[in-house]
Amino acid sequence: MSPKRLQAWLSVLCLGLALISCKSLPAIETSTPDKATPTVATARGALAPKQVSALVSKRWANATSDLKNLALLEEEATGVPLIAGNRVTLLFDGPATMREMMAAARAATSSINLETYIFDQDQIGNEFADVLIEKQRQGVAVNIMVDAVGALATPAAFFERMRAAGIRVLIFNPVNPAKAKGNWDLNNRNHRKLMVVDGRVAFTGGINISSTYANSSLFRSKSKRANPDGSKVGWRDTHVKIEGPAVAPLQYSFVNLWVQQEGGELPKAEYFPALAPVGDKLIRVLAANPEGDSSIYKALVVAITEAKKSIHITSAYFVPDQQIVDALSEAAKRGVDVKLVLPGVSDHSLIRYAGQGFYDQLLQAGVKIFELQIAVLHAKTAVIDGAWSTIGSANIDRRSFLHNYELNVVVLDPAFGQAMESAFNEDLRDSKQVTLEQWKHRPWMDRIREWAARLGEYWI
Repeated sequence: MSPKRLQAWLSVLCLGLALISCKSLPAIETSTPDKATPTVATARGALAPKQVSALVSKRWANATSDLKNLALLEEEATGVPLIAGNRVTLLFDGPATMREMMAAARAATSSINLETYIFDQDQIGNEFADVLIEKQRQGVAVNIMVDAVGALATPAAFFERMRAAGIRVLIFNPVNPAKAKGNWDLNNRNHRKLMVVDGRVAFTGGINISSTYANSSLFRSKSKRANPDGSKVGWRDTHVKIEGPAVAPLQYSFVNLWVQQEGGELPKAEYFPALAPVGDKLIRVLAANPEGDSSIYKALVVAITEAKKSIHITSAYFVPDQQIVDALSEAAKRGVDVKLVLPGVSDHSLIRYAGQGFYDQLLQAGVKIFELQIAVLHAKTAVIDGAWSTIGSANIDRRSFLHNYELNVVVLDPAFGQAMESAFNEDLRDSKQVTLEQWKHRPWMDRIREWAARLGEYWI
C-alpha cells in the first residue's frame, strides 16, 4: 500500500473508531453431521444422495482424510453447497494474472463485471482501463465496482474517463455519507477481487489492479537473488481462474452487492448463461459480508479442527483470534503438521507486529512458523490434508472476518491440493524458520512493538 493511501486509510479508520462498536466472531463446534452426503449442485440442480456418494467416492478416493465428513460439517457451518463440474487454474503473482485477465477481457462478447479493492492509475491500471474502454465501445456491457477507501489515492478523473466511455463505475461505500446511496458504514470495506467475463469465466484471489501488485516476486524463478540495490521487492500473490457452473454464484455475488449499493440498473446482457460442466473440481463459493454469518471464518475453523495430517497456511496479514490460535495449537499437539508461511517483508509493519504477538503460544504448541524473505507476501491461501484448499481475498484477521466484504473459494480435490502443496513448498524454500529458542531471545524493543500492536489488533 502506498504511503498516500495508508495515510488516508488511517485517517478514515480513526474517524470510524468513534462510530462503531466491537463485534465478536462465532464459536465453532463440530459434531456428527445430520445427513449422510453433502449437497452437490450442478447446472441441472442438486444431485440425488446416491449420485453424490458415487461422485465423491470417485473424486476423493485418494484423499488422506474423510473429505465427505469435512464437506458435510462445512456445509452445516456455512449453509453453502458444493458445486460440481468446474475447471480451476492456479495463477501466481501479478504479471501472469494480469495477462490472463486482460486476455479474457479482450475476448468478451457480452459483459465484464469487475470488482476490486484497488484500481490504480498507473501502467497496469491504465492498460486495464484501455482494454475495458475498448470493449465498452464494441458493445460489451462493462460494470466496475471499486472500494472507496481502496480508491482514495486514485484520481477521480481516472474513473471519469471510463464513465465518459459508457462504463458503469460504482464507488463502493463512499467515505462521504452524503454520496452514499445504499447501506452505508464507514468501517465496512469491499476487499473482494473478482472479474467475471460473459458469465462464463471468473477470476478471484488476492490481486488488485495495480502495478504494485503486478510487480512479480521470484516465485518459481531460477534465480532467487533480489535486485542488487534491494529496490522494487516483488509481491507474492495467488489468484485462480474458474470455469464451469461455479461461475454463476460468483456472478451473483457481484450483482447482489451492486444492488445493495443501489448502483443503478445494470445494462442488458446475458449475465447468467447456461453453464455446462467443463472440469471435475468441486467448489464452494463463500461470499462473506459484515451482516452475514462469517462463512469464510467458519469454513477455515472447521477445516483446521478436522485436519488429520497437515495444515499449510500462507497468510499475508495474520492477526488471528484466540479460537484460530487454539485450533492451530490443538492440531499441532495431536500430531498434525502445522506450518505457517507469514511475512518476512511486509507493507504493514503494525499488522506484522500484531501477528508476531501470537508466535509464543503457537511455537510452544509445536506450530512451525516460516517468514518469507524475498518478497512482500500478499497471498491468502491454505491447503489442509492435501485436499481441502482455499484461495481468496480474506486475511486471517478480524477486519476480514467481521468488517469486510470478502470472497474465497474452497476446492475439495486431492489433485488440486497437490498443486497447492507444491506452491507452498516453493514458498517454504524462500522462507526462514522462526524457532522457539530464537524467538525467546528476540530484542525487547520488538516485544514492546508486539504489545503495542496487540492493543489495537481488533481495528487493524
